[in-house]
Amino acid sequence: MQLAILSRAPTAYSTQRLVTAAHERGHEVQVLDTLRFAIDLSGSEPDLQYRSKPIEDFDAVLPRIGASITFFGVAVVRQFEQMDVYTPNPAHGISNSRDKLRASQILSRHAVGMPATMFVRSRSDVLPAIEQVGGAPVVIKLLEGTQGIGVILAPDTKVAEAVIETLQSTKQNVLLQRFVSESRGRDVRALVVGDRVVAAMRRVAKGNEFRSNVHRGGSTEVVELDEEYQRTAVQAAQIMGLRVAGVDMLEGEDGPLVMEVNSSPGLEGIEKATELDVAGAIVDYIAAQVSFPELDVRQRLTVSTGYGVAELLIREGSDVVGQTIDEGLRERDLRVLTLTRGTKVVPNPRGERVLEADDRLLCFGRLDSMRDLVPERRRRRARPEVQPLPDEPIHDETPDGP
Repeated sequence: MQLAILSRAPTAYSTQRLVTAAHERGHEVQVLDTLRFAIDLSGSEPDLQYRSKPIEDFDAVLPRIGASITFFGVAVVRQFEQMDVYTPNPAHGISNSRDKLRASQILSRHAVGMPATMFVRSRSDVLPAIEQVGGAPVVIKLLEGTQGIGVILAPDTKVAEAVIETLQSTKQNVLLQRFVSESRGRDVRALVVGDRVVAAMRRVAKGNEFRSNVHRGGSTEVVELDEEYQRTAVQAAQIMGLRVAGVDMLEGEDGPLVMEVNSSPGLEGIEKATELDVAGAIVDYIAAQVSFPELDVRQRLTVSTGYGVAELLIREGSDVVGQTIDEGLRERDLRVLTLTRGTKVVPNPRGERVLEADDRLLCFGRLDSMRDLVPERRRRRARPEVQPLPDEPIHDETPDGP
């Protein structure tokens, strides 16, 4: 396998371990500076240049993109995808995870445990938002902070208001999040590769510090995750669109609470804590998946007029309840890709499997044939009557031109 690692830190521990692991397995590997690429859209096919020269024919690319170069780095990864080069972490997955608000929005609709979170812009909405997440103390987070930077614990409402006002005055966007007191100064990092957790550690903050990041002096210890924590970590990574990820979870009273999903997790802390070859697990996974580059289904289906992919819900009383997949769906020209029953997901289910009420099916086929099985749009509760607030001046938007 010809592997490219995108990294601006070729001598960093994580990069060096990945290079060593690839060489030990007989693969060719190059570390390439992400910012030295040029995206070439001048020819008949998508292409890339590196240091002003055409790139080699790589089989796979592993992005290690820092937060400061997210926009350009994601564009480079996206171009590799258009060239059908495999990556375990596609561009949309990196973008999803890098923005804390976007990540929380995506996870919130998939029943993944998270600390209560709010995002507001108006000063008049700050106090109600603090109450909504459980009241002070409250955690305030910058949307794009890393390694614990931009994470503040406000002990009371007045401090929270002052911090938020200060940050917003500097054009910073912040999240409000419930402070999980039972997990103060402790969290769990699970390293997900593919569909399993290959290593896990507990991080413990130093002294009175509530942030447990190793970069802030936190210590680490090996932890054995139970099935619920492992399932939550894998689910969070896959929902983000990542196949290699560090998933940070708080140990809440009612189970795991996902704080963050990292697309470029550091390997030093977890390898030294667990004494496991995490870099080797990542390289082995890439080598096994290299023939299956990420497909953008929406692009591929543009030539299939009237066909598409949709999630269907088998409702109680539907005429297909009690029928097999072949009986109820094949005659409609539908193919079932996955069947979700409760918490169990069955890929490529057999045609003789009997359909039950509340089954969710991911199907490909004629859109007209799916129409009566598409779940109804979730209805929100009745909208309260909102009165305009006079305490904030209204400013016209600045026009785009003269």
